[in-house]
Amino acid sequence: MTQSRNEPCACGSGKRYKNCHGQLASDADAPPHVAEVDFVIAGTQKGGTTVLDLYLRENAGVAMAAKLKEVHFFDNELHFSVANPGYATYHANFAPRMPGQLLGETTPIYMYWEPAAPRMAKYNPALKIIVVLRNPILRAYSHWNMARLRQWEELPFLEALQAEPERARAAQPLQLRHLSYVDRGFYTRQLQRLWRYFPVAQTLVLRTEALQTEPDATLARVVDFLHITPFAHIRPKVAHALPYERPIGANAWSHLADLYVDDIRELERILGWDCSSWLERPKSP
Repeated sequence: MTQSRNEPCACGSGKRYKNCHGQLASDADAPPHVAEVDFVIAGTQKGGTTVLDLYLRENAGVAMAAKLKEVHFFDNELHFSVANPGYATYHANFAPRMPGQLLGETTPIYMYWEPAAPRMAKYNPALKIIVVLRNPILRAYSHWNMARLRQWEELPFLEALQAEPERARAAQPLQLRHLSYVDRGFYTRQLQRLWRYFPVAQTLVLRTEALQTEPDATLARVVDFLHITPFAHIRPKVAHALPYERPIGANAWSHLADLYVDDIRELERILGWDCSSWLERPKSP
């Protein structure tokens, strides 16, 4: 069916066709790899991805997405509702690269959103993936705290954790996007999904704690991974450090520790990490 550009789009979005699927149809005619992106910081949310993005913006060998820190291309179902999505909309987020520069972007949901990995692999099989992992218990509490401050969440933390399975069922056939406090913390299956579509050598997995306490050594790993110029001077950064009303409660901590213990042990095995401290409740979040 051919639609007029100013008619409501047949998909039911409420937008005019020219601003919805008509735009995607135009993208499909564009050259698919006009400005191929070289790497993405794909996760995890509340794991320090903003800090890493800020560091990389100071490296002359990198051009991060200019319009938005989080581009949200590969997790946007609208872009992939046509047979050939085209990438003009994606590339519009990047300024022209200087000679020798790598293009990169940071969208932490890419690691979690199930269709994102195959979409990224189809876009650029040589894409490099950086992941920053935080203690999943603290990550969940930080995620809930952000949702609370943004007035997305009205439930107390433990009640929100208990409500998540029903919320996830209501979101099907998609994943629960904004209130997935628990599910985003099962890192092993998310990494294994990435490795089904990308060689392990094309992924770099970092620890949030290392980025916080050892930024020089951690960024040196990023430099080696991306093959970019070393950082001239590193000044420690903090981003999105939101206030908490109180530390995470003992019951919520125990609930999450029981849920995550097996996944944490498997993560230790596949990454060679010692994550025993992740199961020890600190005095503050």
